Amino acid sequence: MRLAAESLRLCLVTDRDLSRGRPTLDIVGAAVRGGATMVQLREKNATTRAFLEEARALKEFLAPFGVPLAINDRLDIALAVGADILHVGQSDMHVDDVRRIAGDRLAVGLSITCEADMLRADARAADYLGVGPVYAQQTKPDATPPLGIEGFRALMQHATKPVVAIGGLNAGNSAPVLAAGAAGLAVVSAIVAADDVEKAAMELADLWLADRR
Repeated sequence: MRLAAESLRLCLVTDRDLSRGRPTLDIVGAAVRGGATMVQLREKNATTRAFLEEARALKEFLAPFGVPLAINDRLDIALAVGADILHVGQSDMHVDDVRRIAGDRLAVGLSITCEADMLRADARAADYLGVGPVYAQQTKPDATPPLGIEGFRALMQHATKPVVAIGGLNAGNSAPVLAAGAAGLAVVSAIVAADDVEKAAMELADLWLADRR
């Protein structure tokens, strides 16, 4: 599946624990109104059935907006609901294996945390790379140490695919990431936990656009 470059500009990554009791669908709806161009559903603790039902509801909601749905880790869920993208990490299924099973039905994103990840064949096989964490973050307790802007720039030199930056990003610290060449921003807490989700997404979307005026 071909993934439009515009879809990478602002990816909302869901996190039930940060949503302050608000339904995921409400968070996603507000973020899309604010300018989110992609949604990645990340459910680490949900049962398979609950994950499937939530993914199906999000896919149905997003389709009229033309906003692609990415599923984190779970190829079976992605195929079952007709998602647009599967996002995998370094300990998940290899990108080539995903393609053997899914064919061209899914675009594939891959998480990158260090230079060694960037130099593996998987990084060349993926459609885009999620590089980070750029800054310190609290959404993944097992995350690697932050790269910082200089570390992010160093990894960008090896990138052969579009890069979406992730990790501690917000409207106040993302301009240097875009200036370093990121194709987009993947944001968790700055949107999901915001008092006004739509406004938070809009500020990030405006930042991306301002960088390219």
